[in-house]
Amino acid sequence: MASDAAIFDTADIDMGKQGLRNLARAASRSLGVYNAGLSADSVQQKYGVAHVAKLASNENPLGASPQVVAALQADARFSAVYSDASSAALRRALAEHTGVDAENIVVGNGSEDILHMLALAFLNPGDRVVTLMPSFGLHEIFPRMMGAEVTLVGVNAHRRFDVEAWEAALSTPAKMVIFSNPSNPVGCMLDKQGFARIIDAAPQDCLLAIDEAYFEYCESDPDYPDSLRILAEQARPWIVLRTFSKAYGLAGLRVGYGLASHPELVNLLNRVRTPFNINRCAQTAAVAALQDKRHVIDSIALTTAQRGMMAAELAALGFDVAPSYANFLFFDCGRPSSELARRLLAYGVIIKPWRETGYENWIRVTIGSEQDNRQFMDSLKKLLAEEAA
Repeated sequence: MASDAAIFDTADIDMGKQGLRNLARAASRSLGVYNAGLSADSVQQKYGVAHVAKLASNENPLGASPQVVAALQADARFSAVYSDASSAALRRALAEHTGVDAENIVVGNGSEDILHMLALAFLNPGDRVVTLMPSFGLHEIFPRMMGAEVTLVGVNAHRRFDVEAWEAALSTPAKMVIFSNPSNPVGCMLDKQGFARIIDAAPQDCLLAIDEAYFEYCESDPDYPDSLRILAEQARPWIVLRTFSKAYGLAGLRVGYGLASHPELVNLLNRVRTPFNINRCAQTAAVAALQDKRHVIDSIALTTAQRGMMAAELAALGFDVAPSYANFLFFDCGRPSSELARRLLAYGVIIKPWRETGYENWIRVTIGSEQDNRQFMDSLKKLLAEEAA
């Protein structure tokens, strides 16, 4: 399996003494255990640093909107009451926001919850899934959990979508196609022409799942495809996934949503969805977040400005930096990234080393606040100076 070892601990689990190995599904035994990485508190306690720059999880440096905070404070007194299991108010708000009918919208405990639903509802052992590499690990993990066969399509030498490779991979039958746009961890954007070519190449009887977790950061780009408009012309089933974790700053509350081609697709997902999967505070926060458009605009403006500065500084240091349209940068540090990431912890900096085959020297770093970004750059320069001494 080519899953991201920085996220998934694939160390073997000894289940023999408990007699579990013979009971467990073979696909389950082969999966890794999700590792969410280090918390700021744990790094602060271990290294005694005054401030931790947590730049590993692509979180919003501005945090949640003040309107969200106020809404949560008002709603906290209802914590003893179950949430609306259908998330009706949130789906209505999303319908108004996106122009998609509420009956075509499914919400999840983060967009990965919907990825899980898709795997449960559609995939059987032996089904073929085509996805991007490197990419968000769950695009591969959930299909493998169901016993599906996964075909990985790499980026090209310029760290951009390899459209020709996608067309070749899609020339044979597939049950599901999954890719993120812009991609994670690379940050590359599939433009309108490339998007159309991949959609045209996909088998007509497959399900298209487009993960747009970072689309707010590039939706104003004239080359970014309007996926909802393009896919609406398709007769096949499709779903576009989005999240409140990034541009809206609600990562800790876990709210994602899917915009589907048909209400029947949503009904299928609801059959495998856990009840009350979105807690009432998360629903309240998401509705409030949609009302504060200025907060999202400010978040994107900060990230865009800081991203340009960081990319230029990293390039000036001699690093190969992939073009990014998201709230992070992916760069080749020229050495094992896990070791560099470990050394940066002593400076109070948490970044994400990538360990997929062929990317062991690559690092993903979040575009954080100006203070955190400066802490990262200054710390990196100190480490490089130590190496040169």
